[in-house]
Amino acid sequence: MVSSLLRRKFSHGISCHLYADNMKPFRMHLELHARFVFGDCCSILRRFSSSSGAPFDFTDLTRPHTWYPNARRKKRNIILHVGPTNSGKTHHALKQLERSSSGQEKEEIDGAKHKSVTVEMADVTSDYHCAVIDEIQMVGCKTRGFSFTRALLGLAADELHLCGDAAVVPLIQEILEVTGDVIKVQYYERLSPLIPSKVPLGSFSKIQTGDCIVTFSRREIYRLKNDIENGGKHLCSVVYGSLPPETRTRQATMFNDESSQFDVLVASDAIGMGLNLNISRIIFSTLKKFDGTDMRELTVSEIKQIAGRAGRFGSKFPCGEVTCIDAEDLPLLHSSLKSPSPDLESAGLFPTFDLLFLYSRLHPKMGFHQILENFLENAKLSSNYFIANCEEMLKVAAVIDELPLQLHDKYLFCISPVDMNDDISSQGLVQFAQTYARKGIVRLREIFTPGTLQVPKTQTALKELESIHKVLDLYVWLSFRLEDSFPDRELASSQKSICSLLIEEFLERLGWQKPMARRLSPRKSSRSLLSQEIRQYL
Repeated sequence: MVSSLLRRKFSHGISCHLYADNMKPFRMHLELHARFVFGDCCSILRRFSSSSGAPFDFTDLTRPHTWYPNARRKKRNIILHVGPTNSGKTHHALKQLERSSSGQEKEEIDGAKHKSVTVEMADVTSDYHCAVIDEIQMVGCKTRGFSFTRALLGLAADELHLCGDAAVVPLIQEILEVTGDVIKVQYYERLSPLIPSKVPLGSFSKIQTGDCIVTFSRREIYRLKNDIENGGKHLCSVVYGSLPPETRTRQATMFNDESSQFDVLVASDAIGMGLNLNISRIIFSTLKKFDGTDMRELTVSEIKQIAGRAGRFGSKFPCGEVTCIDAEDLPLLHSSLKSPSPDLESAGLFPTFDLLFLYSRLHPKMGFHQILENFLENAKLSSNYFIANCEEMLKVAAVIDELPLQLHDKYLFCISPVDMNDDISSQGLVQFAQTYARKGIVRLREIFTPGTLQVPKTQTALKELESIHKVLDLYVWLSFRLEDSFPDRELASSQKSICSLLIEEFLERLGWQKPMARRLSPRKSSRSLLSQEIRQYL
């Protein structure tokens, strides 16, 4: 089934961002890629051996700051902008970036001039005058934490602004104590009040314009959207993690637009992914979420982060309110909002290719999966760090281990942004890796035919289109790192954009097919989002 889906579609991916004043098209430089040949290894191993003759322990990850010599050559000025949601901390950081005197060409984004890429795309081989990392508390994330740690330790910026929750300050100060960086902390207070309600929402008949209902599964988001719209008073925008970033942004824009009749938002905790939202009231449908292993209660930090999205200074709803659908959840909500967020204790870490390469030379008979598994089992860490959740990477290593690829190529595929729990996404990665191993070049048209995409008609078709977007995003990611071997970046990017528009078209039609649409005046923006130029590709 998976292969046929891919053949049909492809034979014919917190946001948390990094902003910098010197961002150019990024291409990953695997330092040992071209430099190491087997003859060099012996001398390198000797160089890393201790003076006592004891072999160097490549599984010792207690000094990760030494992995980034380019950043260590600078005496960086680190400015921490910390405070609750809607305190203006990121705005102030971006204003300082805007005033940066680098003279580089910049883009206009959200009122401030800066370049923006995801933290995973941060280039630690380049020099910057000024850079901003948003949501720095994500260093403690089990899955994405190592990307933020890498940016924190590896960005060679004269001035680095870190924005996030105050709970991250002690950890950042301790981590950077050994780098010689100069650290300054600026604290911010919330610009508008956040009022916890004493009564639950109860009935959906009490939903109002500007409300955001938060839940934690894709299925539940669409169930709530359907229930609210069937009431005949509101249309709902939706935001959740597996939607393409462009679609999330457009859904947020539609919700924020006072002339739009999509005046209610149903969302997951993805509302914290760098979106500016004019929310009057946050309504928790539940205070429990499935974390991939167990169903658990939300943490204090998670509740405060989500609740804080209500009320936005300078918007139509400057004062925020927060409540729950069920009365039984109110005590946990109130106690969490009164409690300080616990300090983060450790940051995510993952070994660099350099270390894995050298470690592999000590175990020449091991496959890459076994090397990675063995390395992680024996890794030694300081108390400030933990090994990031490597389940996805080990799954990738297992499926590509037998392919005739160089070690650095296998490492690259393992750290790529693939969702191995998504059948289409994982099959896309396998096809890319197999074609790359066999031919050395992967043309997108060999597994994907432009012109086959169409507006989904069912939830199943919608989910499939979201998966196709992930595969196209993976191709673009690989094209920045293996530019000559994945040459169709422009085609992949254009098809990604079409995917986003088709998903958006489905979401708009889903709302306007409701009975209440007959009672609301039509709006210009309810017409198809697809231009004639785009339709020729469908």
